[in-house]
Amino acid sequence: MLIAAGALVAGTVTVLQPAPADAGEPTPRPLPRLAWSDCTTKAYPTLQCATLKVPLNHDDPAGRKITLALTRVPHTAKAFQGPLLVNPGGPGGSGRGMAGYVAASLPPKVAAEYDVIGFDPRGVGKSEPALDCEPGHFAPVRPDSVPTGAAAERAAVSRAQSFAEACGKKYADVLPYIDTVSTARDLDAIRQALGAPKINYLGYSYGTYLGAVYARLYPDRVRRMALDSVVNPHGVWYEDNIAQDYAFDNRHKDFMAWVAKQNAVYELGTDPAAVEAAWYRMRDALRTTPAGGKVGPAELEDTFLPGGYYNGYWPRLASAFAAYVNDADPVPLKEAYERYGEADAAADNGYSVYTSVQCRDAAWPRDWNVWRKDNWDVHAKAPFSTWNNAWYNAPCAFWPVDSLTPPDLTNDQVPPVLVFQATDDAATPYEGGVALHRLMRGSSLVVEEGGGNHGITLGGNDCLDEHLAAYLATGKVPRGEGDTEVDAVCAALPEPEPEPVTAAAPTAPEKAGKRAGAVRAERAGVALHGLLGHVR
Repeated sequence: MLIAAGALVAGTVTVLQPAPADAGEPTPRPLPRLAWSDCTTKAYPTLQCATLKVPLNHDDPAGRKITLALTRVPHTAKAFQGPLLVNPGGPGGSGRGMAGYVAASLPPKVAAEYDVIGFDPRGVGKSEPALDCEPGHFAPVRPDSVPTGAAAERAAVSRAQSFAEACGKKYADVLPYIDTVSTARDLDAIRQALGAPKINYLGYSYGTYLGAVYARLYPDRVRRMALDSVVNPHGVWYEDNIAQDYAFDNRHKDFMAWVAKQNAVYELGTDPAAVEAAWYRMRDALRTTPAGGKVGPAELEDTFLPGGYYNGYWPRLASAFAAYVNDADPVPLKEAYERYGEADAAADNGYSVYTSVQCRDAAWPRDWNVWRKDNWDVHAKAPFSTWNNAWYNAPCAFWPVDSLTPPDLTNDQVPPVLVFQATDDAATPYEGGVALHRLMRGSSLVVEEGGGNHGITLGGNDCLDEHLAAYLATGKVPRGEGDTEVDAVCAALPEPEPEPVTAAAPTAPEKAGKRAGAVRAERAGVALHGLLGHVR
């Protein structure tokens, strides 16, 4: 689960830190050490917290400092393998909750050999300053994401431009330093504060890009690195979001096909195309009468988009869909929105960081005519979330800070990296895993065949988890035979079982927190990963 803000206590001090006991690695000079204080929770009884001050501008180390918030589950074994830094994605996703989750999800013998370190990246969560450009930006009911005419499009463009201007006015001195390279340099500052000559790293979604950038900047400081659900480095970021639009539409069709197979439960028909047509009729109806006064077409997309990340949400999404279509009951749809799609204060912060990083990282078209043509072309083939995604990223057309040039991630100096990728992942399509595997020479690619979820390790697939655990335990990676690029294949988990439409909602919180700069599909009550674009 996400750690409650009130549970975090932090402090800093300078003392000495021993180096990890890696044979053959030199003992480093004594370095500043973090002062860890207790911030345990019921779920994670050994969790500790600290803060670290780092330069806002790493090229001016004597200048202004910002603060990073960190968590740790300390090692308990005599055989200490050093720190394992973990990142859930985003950009904009809070990572403090990841330390406890990863430590609890790995085999106990493996977890015991690492200090598992979570952190809120610069600008996020409990790190300071935490960005919030325009509170309530996603408050319902928003206009239909699909422009219904020139006036509607102008209003949406103006809204995106207003958000970019608000960020520029509120954080003019900070925005030039909210980017992936700066965050990667923060990772190295954390490494130094831990007194470790090298780091181990586990990153999901956007966290794969952050890890790859770190490995490019500091290849000699990487000990082990596992990257799960990989951002395509060749498409950062405009092209990657276009690719997502097609992939999410395909995944939505997978969901519609699943609903059709469960017609005995949901009574929406046995033809996937007919079920999908019913979904779009529901969307049209919500334009004039939002469900519960909160769920219009844009909010409907927000509600169903998490189903593209994690099919464990399909049964309850299908129940809400069926209740609306078959019984004219809008209440389950409103409840589904409040559970899976509704924004909150953390989402405002996450989205502010999301835009700040992606708009700064790489060039975006500054001519709105380019956006209009591209998105109408894609919408014609993939209408599920194309325009929703376009408006999510549209502030980048007007961003007040110039864009950087993404680094070339070709890397033949880093130790073997373990890459995980599902073949039908919508948020980070399969091609991204293959592309990074090719760039990171010596890496190994583990594929979940037929899998459509995002963030696939530590989510219940024993085959995948065994590869991850073996790698963290020994450093060994699987190697395929012959000319194949894939080094190991795991079968996808079975599709979920349906639930009756009348099933009572569970009492445990499951909110996906889509608008946190990254949709975070929650597994076991934990926000495991965020994404890009709708990467989220």
